[in-house]
Amino acid sequence: MLTLYTAATPNGYKVSVALEEMGLAYEVRKLDLYKAEQKEPWFLAINPNGRVPALVDDGFAVFESGACLLYLARKTGQLMPSDPKGMSKVEQWLMFQMSGIGPMMGQANVFFRYFPEKLQPAIDRYQGESRRLFAVLDAHLAANEYLAGDYSIADIANFCWIRTHDWSGVSLDGLDHLQRWLAAIAARPAVQRGVAVPEDMSARLKAQNVDAAKFSQAARSLVEMGDKKG
Repeated sequence: MLTLYTAATPNGYKVSVALEEMGLAYEVRKLDLYKAEQKEPWFLAINPNGRVPALVDDGFAVFESGACLLYLARKTGQLMPSDPKGMSKVEQWLMFQMSGIGPMMGQANVFFRYFPEKLQPAIDRYQGESRRLFAVLDAHLAANEYLAGDYSIADIANFCWIRTHDWSGVSLDGLDHLQRWLAAIAARPAVQRGVAVPEDMSARLKAQNVDAAKFSQAARSLVEMGDKKG
């Protein structure tokens, strides 16, 4: 039995979306990040880095969201080509997200939303780099329906971050191909189910009109706690 340890984060959504797309049965264990549940010894035995998500398959633990996606794709033969070159294309765009989109948008969130002082050079740096990476995707998608041929885990990984671009303060204006791709993936029923596990934080913020400043303050506490505890 698969058990997903997760929270309402872009990295968490990657794995729940993949599980839904693959039609796999799984249990969900939601971690309370604000109570530092991800730093408790029982979870560190699953993921030594103390981050979500993590996946346990009949006692075998997998941590890091990209590794979880690759494990599931190889386990099922879904959302990943079987030929070496096709696999490489998917892996390239997955690494693009893991090394670029995620870290740059994450830092944009920290300095644009969470950091108590507004350090404009840092904000400009990370928002600008996020936008540059978006433009790379837009140019590629001008000639491709999806990132690596057919719809794959690479699309899932990038989508789960880029859908939160407003929170990072990065516009998609003028990136028509990226917007087309984003809308197409958002319309998939399995994706809609996946981003509701354990809850769709973006939808909740909009539906409940949650004060962005209060949410940012709570998130800042989480960032500071992570820095202190490693």
